[in-house]
Order: sequence, then C-alpha cells, then structure tokens
Amino acid sequence: MIPYKKFEGTFTFSGKVALITGAANGIGRATAEAFAARGIHLVLLDRQEGVREIATDLVTRFGIETMAAVCDITDNAQSDAVVEQARGRFGRIDMLCNIAGVVELEDAENLPEAYWDNTMAINAKATFMMAQRVGRIMIAQGGGKIVNMASQAGLVAIDKHVAYMASKAAVIGITKVLAIEWAEYGINVNAVSPTVVLTELGAKAWAGEVGENMKKKIPAGRFCYPDEIAAAILFLASDAANMVTGENLLVDGGFTIQ
Repeated sequence: MIPYKKFEGTFTFSGKVALITGAANGIGRATAEAFAARGIHLVLLDRQEGVREIATDLVTRFGIETMAAVCDITDNAQSDAVVEQARGRFGRIDMLCNIAGVVELEDAENLPEAYWDNTMAINAKATFMMAQRVGRIMIAQGGGKIVNMASQAGLVAIDKHVAYMASKAAVIGITKVLAIEWAEYGINVNAVSPTVVLTELGAKAWAGEVGENMKKKIPAGRFCYPDEIAAAILFLASDAANMVTGENLLVDGGFTIQ
C-alpha cells in the first residue's frame, strides 16, 4: 500500500537516494541538480565520461554523496553491476528517474531498421529493464518512486517520429502496467511527457524555421527548458505525489489539448 503522508508545504527528501540515467546532459543533468539541491544522494549513469565531473561538482556544491558510472543501459550486465554497486554503497534506492533516451528521425518509408532497433532498445526496453531491476529493490525495501521519460510524441503524431513515437507510447504503457502491479508494494510509477525541450541537442534540432513553425502549434508559444521538466520529476518523486501513480504528466505548453 502507498502510505499517506501529510504534505507540509515543502518537498523534503532527507537521506533519500535517487538513480538517474542520462545524467550527463539536458533533462538528466537538470534533474540531478534539482535533486542535489534538496540533499538527495545520487547515482548518476550515462554513456559519457562527463557524468563523473558532474557528480564531483554536485558533491562540492551541495555536500551530498554521489556515485557516477559510465554505463550503456542497453547492456544488462553493465546495468546489473552498477545497480548492485549502488545498493551496496547506499543500502537502498528510493527513486529511479529513467531519463536516458535517443531521437532518430526519418520519414516512415525511409527509416532504417537500425534506427528503429536502437530507438526501441534505449527508449523502451532499457527503460523497462532498469525499472525491473530497481523495482525489485524497491519491493524488498517497502516502497519507492519511479519516473519514466515519455514524450508528447507518445500521444500524438509528429512528422518523422515513427520510431520515437512507438518507443514513447511503449514507455507510457509500461508505466501504467508497473503502476498497477507495484502499488501494493508502496511504489509509485509515473511518466513525464515534455514538448520540445531546449537541451543542447533540442535547440539545434529545432532551430530556425522548423522551430518557429512548431512554436506556433504550442498554445504557450514557446519550447520548454530542462529545469521545468526536472521540476515535474521532482514533484512525482516527492511524498506530495503519493496518490499519483500510473499517470503521464504532460509538460507541453498545451500542445496535445488541441
């Protein structure tokens, strides 16, 4: 059963441990900073070596404990080893933020099979496998919070996004099934679905006319920033969201309400 805890007006996370994938850049890095600022100890995973520098920086700035690992989350052996190492070091994992992802765009008639396979492997399969291995820890310890990164593209059609949409629709479905199966263990499982996010890659991909045309379709009239997605993740990982599970929180400026 997911416990009731009265919301005291602030998000308190004293002594909690969060594992974040895709932590070296963009939404993952913004989430790591938001969590670190609230005293959450962090396990940071990414393919990029820069994740180690980020971990060191957060220790210096916020005085938390961190563990950083260069890890290919599509490799089960690597992921298993890192999660076991994290449990050995911290004794528990209270929050999992499945943020690592890839975008490979092409017209449906021209999409290479390799694009499809890579997108599904990272965005859908690795998200589930990481949730499964961390979920087992949460079941044993009596609760936890899992937040998966979906997308507005998991709900509505966007040109050239066939593989990406399939993967993010899968994430939304995975989230719902895990939520209903694991609620009895005190585990909340939710997803966040952003519109275009101005990460370094997002800003480049949506620069110029293509970006201006897309903004016209968003009632809010702009794209999103990584810290705005981190704020949504922070809420879902907090006790304030204990009665929120199986949901897909859209942070899309109204794109999907039309």
